This record gives sequence, C-alpha cells and structure tokens, in this order.
Amino acid sequence: MSILRTLLSACLAVLILAALPAQAQEQTPWYEIETLNEGLAPDDQAMDLQTPRSSLESFLAQASRGNWDAAAHALDLSGIDPADQPSEGRARALDFMHLLQRKIVVDWYDLPDRPDGLDSRLSPESPMAGMARKSILLWYVELGERPTPIRINRVKPADGDPVWVVSRQTVDDLPALGAAFGPSRLEMALPPALRSPAFWGLQWWEVLALPIGLAATLLAGWITQKLLSRGYNRNRRLAPDSILVAVRGPIVLLVMTLVLSTLTNRVFIFSGRIDTILSPLTIIGIVVSMLWLVVNVADALVARLVSFDGAELNAIGEGQERRRSVATKVSALRRFMLVVIAVIGTAIVLNEASVVQSLGLSLLASAGTLTLIAAFAARNILSNIMASLQISLNQSARIGDKILYQGYVCSVERVNFTFVQLRVWTGKRLVVPVVDFVAEPFENWTMQEHLTLFEVILRLDHRADIGPLRDEYHRILDDMDIHEPESRGVMVSDHDAFGQHVLFLVPSLDPNTGWVQSCEVREKLLAAAREIDCEATPLFPKMRALDDEIEASPRA
Repeated sequence: MSILRTLLSACLAVLILAALPAQAQEQTPWYEIETLNEGLAPDDQAMDLQTPRSSLESFLAQASRGNWDAAAHALDLSGIDPADQPSEGRARALDFMHLLQRKIVVDWYDLPDRPDGLDSRLSPESPMAGMARKSILLWYVELGERPTPIRINRVKPADGDPVWVVSRQTVDDLPALGAAFGPSRLEMALPPALRSPAFWGLQWWEVLALPIGLAATLLAGWITQKLLSRGYNRNRRLAPDSILVAVRGPIVLLVMTLVLSTLTNRVFIFSGRIDTILSPLTIIGIVVSMLWLVVNVADALVARLVSFDGAELNAIGEGQERRRSVATKVSALRRFMLVVIAVIGTAIVLNEASVVQSLGLSLLASAGTLTLIAAFAARNILSNIMASLQISLNQSARIGDKILYQGYVCSVERVNFTFVQLRVWTGKRLVVPVVDFVAEPFENWTMQEHLTLFEVILRLDHRADIGPLRDEYHRILDDMDIHEPESRGVMVSDHDAFGQHVLFLVPSLDPNTGWVQSCEVREKLLAAAREIDCEATPLFPKMRALDDEIEASPRA
C-alpha cells in the first residue's frame, strides 16, 4: 500500500514539473521567434522599437523621410524568404504607410509607451489591470468580406531583446491591403503640388476633392429626383398609394450613397480622418435607404388595401366595425414593424461601420452604463410606444371611432407612436400624448352598440306642467325622422332651489350625427317652452327675483 502511494506521489510530482515550463511559457509577455528580419541590412538609424508608441513613431519618422529600408525594420518579415526581405520590406513598408494614412486613425493616448504594453490608465477593478500585453490591436480594415485586424506584436528573437513590430499576419495581408487602399491612378496622375501636405494630416487634393465629391453627390440626387418626378403633378406626388412616389425618396438616397461610396473608394482614396466619417455614412445611407424602401412600399400596398381616411371610417353601416378594427390593427402592425426595422438597421450599422470599433470600443466597454442612460432618457418615448400598441391591441379607441374626450366631441384620426390625433367636430385637431390618453377615461360612442342616447336637460319652474312640453318633444322627434319609440323618454331627473331638471332623451343610430341632432332638439324645445311660458303657467324659474332677494339680504 505504501509502495502504491509512493508511486502515485511520484507521478503527480512529474506532472506538476512538466506543466511548469508550459505555464511559464504561456505567461511570457512576448512571442518567441528564432530570428527577426535576418535578410535586412543592419539598422543604421537605430530605430526605437522598445515600446508600442516608440515603434510606430520611429516607423512614421523614417517613412516620412522616404527611408523605407529603415522603416522595414518595424515589420515582422518572418514569413518572407530572407533573400526577398529587402525588396519586400520596402514595398510592404510603403503599403503600411498608405494604410496608416488612409484607413487608420491612431489613438496615441491609448497606445502605451511602456515595453510591457501595460495600460496604466485602467482601474484596479478592470480584468486587464496590471497585466502585460504582447499584442495590441490598432484597427480593423474591411478587406473583401472579412474584417482584417491590424496589430503590432512584441516578439523576442533567440539572439536579441524583445521589440514591438507590425505582426506577421498583418505583414502578410499588406499587399492586398495596399492594392485595395493605396493611391488610385487618378491620384498618382495629379501634380506633385496637389499631393503635398496641407493641414490636419490631409493633402491638398483631398481639401479640393472633398467638396467636389459632395457637390457631385448632391447633383446626382437632384437629377434622380427630377427623373423620377417627371409626369407627376403636385397632387399625384402626394398620393399615398403610388409605388413610384413610395420608392422615389429611398432611391434618391441610395443613388447619392452609391455615388459618394464610388468617389471615395474608387476614384479617390481619402485619408483615415475623412474615411472614418465617410465610411459609416455610406453604410448608414445604404441601410437606411433599403429599410426606407421596404417601409414605403409596404405603406403604399397597405394604402391600396386598407383605408385610413377618417371620413370613410366614421360612417355607420354594415362592415364598418370590421373596417375600423382592421385599420387599427394594421396601423399597430406598421408601428411594430417600424420598431423592428429600426432595431435591425441599428444592429447592421453597428456591426458594419468601422467607426464603431474605432470610436466605440471604449463605449462598448461601458455598455451597461450607456444602456441605463439611454433607457432613462427614452423612458417617455418607450412608454408612449407601448401605450400606442396597447390601444391598438385592446381596440379601446379604433381609427374612426367617435369619442367624447375631456368635453371634446371628436373622432380618432391617427394613433401614432407618441400621440393620438383626434379630430374635433369643429374641424380642429387635438393632439394628446398616448400615455395621457390611456390614463384618462373617455366615452366611445361607436364601440359595440350603434344606438346612442344623447341627453338634453332643461331647468324648469317647480310649477311647470311637463305634459305640453312632452307632446312637443315627441312631435319634434317625429319631424326629424327619429323613430325609436322604445328609446324615447322625458323624465324629471333632479331639482333644486331654482327649479326642476327635466331630461329629454334623443336616440340616434349614428353617433357621428347624434350630438348635432341633440343640439337641434334642444333649440326646438326651448322655442316651444318659450311659447308655452308666454301663454299659460310659467315654465322657466324666476331667477331675477331670487337674485334681487339675495342682493337685498344683509351680509354677515
């Protein structure tokens, strides 16, 4: 038993000792290689490759002087035959210089100036705090259908000290990157004066070509707009069901985006400072134009199938309930699809635009905080959107419904993302935030039963005989062709010191005209009451005498 325990302990010790070198190798803060650029001539410029920043600065200094032999020492040429390293080193150093000028914006504040590459700005809670680095990502460049990382690595040859150089993988990709993003033929044909430095890291041809390219983009959009608008008058341009009108705006934006992309990626290759702005703009333009096209075409097709006209939906008749329900549900589906499309478009832009990985790395690191801030800022918008979907789903206020909201007799005209548009009977529009509309009670006169009872209340004297006025009430309804005898009624609903309250019911099968009919009935009842008041027992209370008594009474 003791022999077996001894053997197990010995095996465990051997395994631990075997793992120690591998662990030490894994924690080494550099990549070990046999030789580094053995085919290059000795570095007579004494380039400083000790830190990431000094290595990049030394490369830029030698490249700006045209000393490509010295600049090649900042590249890891291990993947190239030593005999070809001098010529290939010069060519690839030139390609890397073009890449730095045209596609990469170096964040010098984020580039460590320490041999170990440690970022001293990180907080102690960060997982990378206090850790040495042996590879640093400078940028991502879109090459073909994949993003190509541009890195600098810390390597240690067997016979030398560790140094920071452009990674071997990046050096292998430099010929393809140089061919894609190097100077165009048109640029090389320009006079040397235009290719000389101007300001802000730009060349003179860029200062002149940028406004010309923007003007050409606007001109292309204007021409496309004119071509797509030929033969259409003003009324036709506003037609919601026209497919040509629906696709015109997105196509104009798409043409402008493609022209700008062609000018900036084929005709001229701008520097990284401009490309960092233009590349995301072209991606955003393409994504927005395509999503805009989908939404507009869908709206045009829906407009041909479903009517959203308030006058048509307000009408009472067979099938109108279903038309109002369908219009409201389609409107809700459209808003939901807009939210989905906006989310998809944002995801595509964030995934494709290189500006995100350049300017957004630090933002992504604090995504939790940004999410909280954005959610707090957009809480009202999100509340309104959810409330609008709630209205559309529970059908409490459909498009075309006649409602009474805060004393306004109006019809529902639109249920938008953040507000409900109501059409008052006078023709005015009442715009109410969706959250407030949902929180306030309202009367829906079109919901379920179409028969609606409107009330006309008259205050009459206590001695008034209601019988003659009741007969006038029935005659008035008969003259107005209101034939719902079971829904008619004249009742004394209340009384006070000034008289009795008499309630006259006005039935209506059309809520859209019922309120107007009740006003007409009120007018005729008052006219009839005045005639009865002059001929027989007074109907109206004597308010003037009571007011005189109140004024004559002594005050406390």
